[in-house]
Amino acid sequence: MKRSDRMQPVQRVISDAERQQAKRLAAHERLVTEAEAKLAELTRYHEDYSRNFQSQAGAGMAGIGLRDYQTFLARLDAAIRAQAEVLESARARRDAERSSWQQAATRSKAVEHVVDRWRAEERQASDRQEQKETDERALRRPSGPPHD
Repeated sequence: MKRSDRMQPVQRVISDAERQQAKRLAAHERLVTEAEAKLAELTRYHEDYSRNFQSQAGAGMAGIGLRDYQTFLARLDAAIRAQAEVLESARARRDAERSSWQQAATRSKAVEHVVDRWRAEERQASDRQEQKETDERALRRPSGPPHD
């Protein structure tokens, strides 16, 4: 069995590992996107609620209503901070997955390169062998014109 043929199972395993790592990276990318969207939504909600609060406070508001608005805004602020931490954590995990995928891709390409090089060497050896056999057949043919 040729070296390149023996290496194919290894190449397949490494390539599969790289594909799995790419899928994990994609999943973490989705988590980052979702966390960003949720943070943006909370931020927009906070801005809208703040504007509403300012307009109502400017028009005059009872003390209980004012306290309720402030309490709710404080909770929104806490939710925004918590979501920002979730986003930061998701980005860190995504970056770690990207690094792992890059390493897996590098390994996969290296093995692919070795297998390609071995195949090229095997083709050259096969071509040389065929040429040698052709040359030997040509030498064994009787020289001169054919006799009838």
